[in-house]
Amino acid sequence: MQGHGLGLLRRWRDDSTDDETGGGQPGKSGLSGTAGGREIDFSAYSEDCRIYAYLQLAGERLSNHLNEHSQYDLNSVLLVALEDGRGVELNVLTIRRDELIAVRGTGPRGDPARRSRRRPSPVGLRAGPYMIRGYLHAPPGSDALLQFRRRPQWVPLTEASIEHNAGGLPHQARVGTLIVNRELVDWIDHAKDAEVRRDLPAEMRIDPRAKDMTGEIRMWRHQRPAEG
Repeated sequence: MQGHGLGLLRRWRDDSTDDETGGGQPGKSGLSGTAGGREIDFSAYSEDCRIYAYLQLAGERLSNHLNEHSQYDLNSVLLVALEDGRGVELNVLTIRRDELIAVRGTGPRGDPARRSRRRPSPVGLRAGPYMIRGYLHAPPGSDALLQFRRRPQWVPLTEASIEHNAGGLPHQARVGTLIVNRELVDWIDHAKDAEVRRDLPAEMRIDPRAKDMTGEIRMWRHQRPAEG
């Protein structure tokens, strides 16, 4: 576990050589070589923003896809700053693994026959600006925290909730399954069921393609440097 993820918005703003698509090409979508994959909505958390987009899923499960690739090509992207709530719309964007702290679970769950028997253990963890609670599933009789540290880099938690500041105000919500980048976790500890199963509102999913859902987000327009 190596600390916080890189600021995605900061990286995008500082990259003065890229155009408004964030370095991609208009019309390009999904991960290279996976044109036949299934498109799923992609909702994630970075050090300084929320990410809403679409991803071309290769394989059966999102957690497998995240673990098998070091970067992810997204399309129809909306970035929303944690600091002030301003948004950035991009046609496409490539995100590195170390820029993502957590991703909301979506898409197919894989083959039920291949799942091993696991026991849910309540845990709490801090990752960058986010406090996350949920159930980590581990073999019966095993140490859940030790299992977390031995897993592949992306680890799913079920019945998860997340807390962070958004626009200077506290935000707390239930998010269902949350896939956490364990390399960016500051600490993790055991929790109680009551801490996980709190009565919180469900976090709304934002569709970046639905203009009526993004109309209240104040957009931040990238200014290209003057030529010459």
